Amino acid sequence: MTTLPRRMFRALDRFHAAHPWDHNAHYHGWIMRQLPRRFARALDVGAGSGDLARLLASRATSVQGLDADPTIVVRARELTALAVPVRFTVGDAMTEIPPGPYDVITCVAIIHHLPFSDALTHLRRHLAPGGTLVVVGVARAQSRGDRLLGAAAIPMNVAMAWVKNKGRKAPRPASMTAATRPAAMSFADIVRDAHRILPGCRLRRRLFWRYTLVWHHS
Repeated sequence: MTTLPRRMFRALDRFHAAHPWDHNAHYHGWIMRQLPRRFARALDVGAGSGDLARLLASRATSVQGLDADPTIVVRARELTALAVPVRFTVGDAMTEIPPGPYDVITCVAIIHHLPFSDALTHLRRHLAPGGTLVVVGVARAQSRGDRLLGAAAIPMNVAMAWVKNKGRKAPRPASMTAATRPAAMSFADIVRDAHRILPGCRLRRRLFWRYTLVWHHS
């Protein structure tokens, strides 16, 4: 019984190596639906190659993309047209956020690399009154519901990989190059700490091993 799952997961790893797709970009459209039609300043923390930052620029006066990886920041700048109001800088999200405040802050698949409570507190300080913080994060599976949702995501993950790679001759370049790190906090832990720091925030488990958090600064 233990051999079959190992073989299955090895087969899945081989399949996704040949059919990669970006689980984080899957939520970009959802993120945009949480935001106002127009806003002034936006910050994308962990911007990677800049896909989300460029989307934000379609509504913002200016966008600041921040990433700790110099290699991917160079890539983001190469992919961004001069006319697009986005500036990418290399920096640590806990110590080197360019001065705000920001009307929108987005943070996708990066906060589990940071001290969670300190990171939320730090981002809150940079958010303007009336602003919106949107987080797409990764949690450690702990409960039965977590494991059921993870199991349900496996066939959907395969289907999405097949659809997104249909007709593609070469793999899409990576949107992030930093090493991944498994999540240490469970969703229950995240909910507890988030509500303490961001009263009224909305959290929800999502498919593809993600959760979402939305908070409006009153």
